[in-house]
Amino acid sequence: MTSSLSIVLVWLLAAAAANLPFLTERIGLVGPRRQPKPWIWRLAELVVLACLTLLVGTALESSMGQRHAQGWQFYAVFGCAFLVMAFPGFVWRHLRRSGD
Repeated sequence: MTSSLSIVLVWLLAAAAANLPFLTERIGLVGPRRQPKPWIWRLAELVVLACLTLLVGTALESSMGQRHAQGWQFYAVFGCAFLVMAFPGFVWRHLRRSGD
């Protein structure tokens, strides 16, 4: 797999993962249905999905060669980018649907 394809794959995965907590009322995406799901669960799901996205990115980077060490700046930028990618799901759930 080329590095360009890996980058696109990780970005697409991150965009999908960032919006998943807002698309369902199930806890942990597969657990029991809660109506409405508390915001703390959505936040916890965002953190878990961000960590899974980082793990996939790390695995892809390791499969292409030596993995580069990352500083705190990388994780801060990734976290902010992940939250920005979650904005469409947040708007759909809380602003457009008005609490459905």
